[in-house]
Amino acid sequence: MEAIKRQIPLSVAIPSSIVADTPHLREKTSKVGLIGRACAIFRVDDVVIYPDGKGQNTSNQIDLVSNILSYMETPQYLRKRIFPVRPLFKYVGILPPLRTPHHPIAKYVIDLKLNEYREGVVIKSEGNRSYVDIGVEKTAVLQESKLPIGKRVTVRLVSLQKEHPEVCLGRREEVGLYWGYNVTVSSLPLARTIRTGSYDLAIATSRYGTPLTQVAEEVRQRYRASKRVLIAFGSPSEGLKEILRRENLKVEDVFDFTVNVIERQGTKTVRTEEAVFASLAALEIIS
Repeated sequence: MEAIKRQIPLSVAIPSSIVADTPHLREKTSKVGLIGRACAIFRVDDVVIYPDGKGQNTSNQIDLVSNILSYMETPQYLRKRIFPVRPLFKYVGILPPLRTPHHPIAKYVIDLKLNEYREGVVIKSEGNRSYVDIGVEKTAVLQESKLPIGKRVTVRLVSLQKEHPEVCLGRREEVGLYWGYNVTVSSLPLARTIRTGSYDLAIATSRYGTPLTQVAEEVRQRYRASKRVLIAFGSPSEGLKEILRRENLKVEDVFDFTVNVIERQGTKTVRTEEAVFASLAALEIIS
């Protein structure tokens, strides 16, 4: 079964301190990798990283989380062109592959199909054309478009008959399949991040929330009537209640529902990356 894109865009909000309690870079990378993997499995459209004011070196934490999530989302054949060598990428080799539709395994022109969409990076521009690396042995030609070198683009194959495959610019919105997630870094605290996002439905997750089974039908109806949906998670050390308290707000001031998706958890705590998997799975079932 193909990974059809969502008709109602879904965003996930995670705090900047998501890895603050994890001392080693390898484990930080692994934790972020699990979140990225969960978002890809459940076809999340946007991962929003909001500052929660916990932990030291907040900007470093945001840099780490956002870059590793972006690295994961980028097709393997483009990563070396887009991401420079940096210490924070030391352990990216342990990240699980996403294998989403925009991470194709075809490496040769002979394996390409007409009208297929690919992600690419502009590697040369001359005259009124650009040459794009689309992950095969020959660069693709983008006619009538002189784009900056290093720009990532979505393209559609329009000809395979010439020396170089010819492509035209495409948009993610045109692709009928799930085409990965965007990573958004917010400079605003959680409540303002949500309010400026124009979400029709905002869901908070908490072990103290209403069991999802009790409000499943109501959430389902609200979800299906929405145009943009967001589900938010707290940090390893604080829940959304404590995070919003710093904005002098209550959870019910910001969210439409506060739900507990693991009603009878067998462990004392549930890690954020585990909560992301459980919550997205539960939302998939009821939506």
